[in-house]
Amino acid sequence: MKQSHQLPLMGLLLFSLIPSQLCEICEVSEENYIRLKPLLNTMNQSKYTRGTSSSVNVLLSLQLVGIQNQNLKQKLIQQIEYIVKRRLSQVSSGELALIILALGACRNPDKNLIYDYHLIDKLENKFQAEIENMEAHNGNPLTNYYQLSLDVLALCLFNGNYSTTKVVNYFTPENKNYYFGSQFSVDTGAMAVLALTCVKRSLINGQVKTDESNLKNISIYIKSLVEKILSEKKENGLIGNTFSTGEAMQALFVSSDYYHENDWNCQQTLNTVLTEISQGAFSTPNVAAQVLPALMGKTFLDVNKDSSCVSAAGNFSISTQEPITVTTPGSQSSISVNYSVRINETYFANVTVPNGSVFLDVMKKAQEMNDTIFGFTMEESSWGPYITSVQGLWASNNDRTYWELLSGGKPLSQGVGSYVVHDGENLEVRWSKY
Repeated sequence: MKQSHQLPLMGLLLFSLIPSQLCEICEVSEENYIRLKPLLNTMNQSKYTRGTSSSVNVLLSLQLVGIQNQNLKQKLIQQIEYIVKRRLSQVSSGELALIILALGACRNPDKNLIYDYHLIDKLENKFQAEIENMEAHNGNPLTNYYQLSLDVLALCLFNGNYSTTKVVNYFTPENKNYYFGSQFSVDTGAMAVLALTCVKRSLINGQVKTDESNLKNISIYIKSLVEKILSEKKENGLIGNTFSTGEAMQALFVSSDYYHENDWNCQQTLNTVLTEISQGAFSTPNVAAQVLPALMGKTFLDVNKDSSCVSAAGNFSISTQEPITVTTPGSQSSISVNYSVRINETYFANVTVPNGSVFLDVMKKAQEMNDTIFGFTMEESSWGPYITSVQGLWASNNDRTYWELLSGGKPLSQGVGSYVVHDGENLEVRWSKY
């Protein structure tokens, strides 16, 4: 793989103009499409509650991959229309960026919503509010750097206005917002690589004007972030964890000139993810949608509002007949878990829930048992529900506080709405700082 970051700036420009050197991609072969059926059926057969945002991720994924299922797409678009027309003031900057990416993933009538409702202008305003919050609150955005990266990516792809200088100032690889405590966030870093790569291409193509130092710094940032992503690679090929691997793959696809060929075995990562799929790891529409594009060799940089919508090759479609089957050990109709809330002291409860329940079900049951101790609030997002407060104590981006989910004392890599709990498990919600 090419190492253009070692070249002088003119060499970097020349290398960056050669498309074949931008991507190193592996993808699921046509004969293995059947192994993606669990993802497709999860997305097809899930219930999309009106006003929630899981439909956005799914539509974007289907558009990128080229799945032709008009009934499902129409249902998803109706959900997104409702959000745009009724709830737009409530969505975060990153959620709005995802809406724009999903509606404008390819040339289709639905992209008119972007312009009819001035979504690019609104995203510019939300992104500016993020910047202003960072300037006023010690570098902390209103949301997080994953969402900021989505903002930059959408504004870049859809010719919105943003400051390249501010991107350079705030997206330095050592910025605290790439980390939870001392742990580098792979999916945040990966989304930043995609955003910075888009900005870099825009600078090279002359779409955006800036001085040479900004272009050089952006290339340095991409190289550093790619190194951090690869440092999180596990022996089995996963990068970070099961759920960050898809986005890490996207980032590595578009940055292959920043690492050596033997630094990453793409096929090993692909095979491990396929094994995880067979074991039911991607059981919610959000996580299924997040991993699917990378498995098909696609990235968010393939979003192009002026390109014809692709159709997936071969026999690759969503079955509306085949039911989802989830195999769970044993035949218990209910299970018992130990649940605790930890702030300055720890509060315990033994909670019984139906087998197959998720973490959120345990929290709801505990709240029914004692609302004072276990009462909580949550919000829906494009990434599923997340906990905003427990016992009236609110998470705060400005204070870098949040409610951490743990099992057996170890942080969970899945969200409160997707982690399936097990009999006898020790679950904890802990007031934490990042």
